Amino acid sequence: MAEKTDAQVNIGGKTYTLSGYESEEYILKVAQYLNTKIRALSDDPEYGKMTPDMRQILLNLNIAEDYFREIAKNEELQRVIDKKDNDLYDIKHELVAAQMKLENAQKSAADPEKDTAETKKSAADTKKSSSVNKKNTAEQKKKNV
Repeated sequence: MAEKTDAQVNIGGKTYTLSGYESEEYILKVAQYLNTKIRALSDDPEYGKMTPDMRQILLNLNIAEDYFREIAKNEELQRVIDKKDNDLYDIKHELVAAQMKLENAQKSAADPEKDTAETKKSAADTKKSSSVNKKNTAEQKKKNV
């Protein structure tokens, strides 16, 4: 486990010692974020008129709003990544299919007589299969009558 880090930070004009397992830079960045939020709220004249509890709630609500906005951004980015992954998957399969067609075409071009013989045999097999199917269908009709 990482070592615990202590950092002196100033939040809202008060100095605090924060401890955590993150780097000191990270802890200072979190404190800076809080100070930025406090300053932004303090710029509103109504904020100064609120009770301390109400100011704290408003600060918490603003932080929660930032948090949920970031979650929504993250979810949208994940949807974009998933769509791109699916698109990439489809493209890869199209590429493989095109490569297989190319290889078959190259084989056919390299040995046209073999290809012609295979094509004729395949056509003959298909014709034979078709006539057998017709014969079986005719026999089935006779039996049903």
